[in-house]
Formats: sequence, C-alpha cells, structure tokens
Amino acid sequence: MPDTAKPDQYSMQDPTKQYPRPKFPRQPQDAPGLAKDMDPQPDHGEASYRGSGRLQGRKAIVTGADSGIGRAAAIAFAREGADVVMAYLAEEEEDAKEVVELIKKEGRKVATFTGDVGDEKTCESLIAFGLEQLGGLDILANIAGKQVAVESIADVSTEQFDQTFRTNVYGMFWLCKAALPHMPAGATIINTSSIQAYSPSAHLLDYASTKAAITAFTKALAKQLAPKGIRVNAVAPGPIWTPLQPSGGQPQEAIPEFGTQSPFGRPGQPAEVAPAYVFLASQESSYVTGETYGVTGGNPLP
Repeated sequence: MPDTAKPDQYSMQDPTKQYPRPKFPRQPQDAPGLAKDMDPQPDHGEASYRGSGRLQGRKAIVTGADSGIGRAAAIAFAREGADVVMAYLAEEEEDAKEVVELIKKEGRKVATFTGDVGDEKTCESLIAFGLEQLGGLDILANIAGKQVAVESIADVSTEQFDQTFRTNVYGMFWLCKAALPHMPAGATIINTSSIQAYSPSAHLLDYASTKAAITAFTKALAKQLAPKGIRVNAVAPGPIWTPLQPSGGQPQEAIPEFGTQSPFGRPGQPAEVAPAYVFLASQESSYVTGETYGVTGGNPLP
C-alpha cells in the first residue's frame, strides 16, 4: 500500500509499491472462493474508486460481480452513474451483499441474479431479468470465469474441460446472443480475456484455451456489430489478486509468490482493472472496437 496505508489510485506514486507485494500466506479455499477470506484483502475500489459521471443513466449487466474484477467493475460502473444487475453464484452471496450496499450508497439501482452462466437457460433468464429490472440494456460485461490449475493434461478431466469452456466461452456466447436483440446503437459488450491467451501457463491448459477463444470471438463479433453501432472489446488482465487464485486457480505453492513474474513484482488489484472496463463502456472509447486491452503489470500483449 502507499504510505497513507489507504488505497489510492489518483496520487502519483511508484506503481511497484502501490499495493501489497509477495510474500503472501498460503490460503486454500474451496471454489469459487470468497474475497473476505483473502490475506491480504483485495482492493475492489470500495474506498479508492472515484466516479465522474461517465456512465450516467446507463444500464449494465455484470457477471461475476460478487468479487474480483467483476466486483470492481460493478462498483466503478455504479460510481460512474450506471444502474447494475449483478450476476454471481449462490455460494458467493456473502461477498455480493457487500457490493449491493456499496451500489445503493451511490444512489443507483442494483438487482441481483444468482445462477451458473455455464447453463444456456440461465443466461437467457439473466438477460430477461436484467431487461425487466433496468428497463433496457446497453452494457454487458462478461467477467465471470472458471480457472483450475492442473499440472498434466492426463489429469484434466473431460468434465473440467467442458465446465471451463461452458463458463468462459459458451456463457459469453449465450449472453451476447440473448442480449443483442435488445441493445441499441451506442451499446457496448466487454468480454474478459487474459494474458493467458497469448502467454499460456503450462498448468492452465483449458483456461488459457478459453481465453484465446474469447479474444477471437471478440474480434469477430466486433466486425459483425460495427455497422449497427454496437462495440465489442475485451480486457486481458495479467496476474490479479482475486479469489479465483487461492480457490484452485493456482497451485497452493504458487500463492506466496503470486505476481512476482510481472515486471512490477506484484499482482494487480481488481481496482486497477476496473478503469479499463469503464473506458470501454463509456463514449470516450467511441472509436474503439475489436480491441483487447491489456492490464498486465508490464508483460505486454503482442
């Protein structure tokens, strides 16, 4: 943390020291994991993100909104003036309640939806729910993801491979397909790729493959929708300190040094990724579509 011991994204400072650096304690959790049980606590922008009306009156659905990058995006969208439907798994309700209260404090409408985006009917129901609650939809942020570290392909079960693709790729496809008939010109879709799409880790075979698919899907869909005035982009984070990591996304022996592989020598925080989603959701990025925006701590995308 900076010298004030408070999260601060606005004062000029050394980014290598802005947030906690390894070594971290081992902290195994059952998937999908909870932010409240992490040490150190992630910064999702609860006290650090300041809005400026860049999304005033917008209507957003955010998946994975209980914790991690999804939570940070939901908070940032609300502080920029958007109403938000938060989607997450029922097991994540404890984290999600905190986000609901933060959004309510901003005077924005917030509604919650629990379900697994790896199921087509659930995705269709989420879009219908969002339209009912918000009275429309102009931002779809596909952030929910599944990541399970496995050292050898021999130990990657067909069930895990299928679930990873259903959550990360099929869910995105189903949500986009259901949402698009209701999205006006000027609307935006923001998918979540990863540096793993370009520089895959050996123990993330299935996860990295889904992120490469998301990158290609984003580029293709952007070309389809450009004539309709709907933009499609992706954010590609590097190592970010979220519950995904200690709940099986990384081997437990990797958690103490998580993030040291970045040139900054530390993992990123969800609050450092959220501004990319805000930019791509806002009219400031009106001439940007089909792009992948890296937030990687210095490991550049090709």
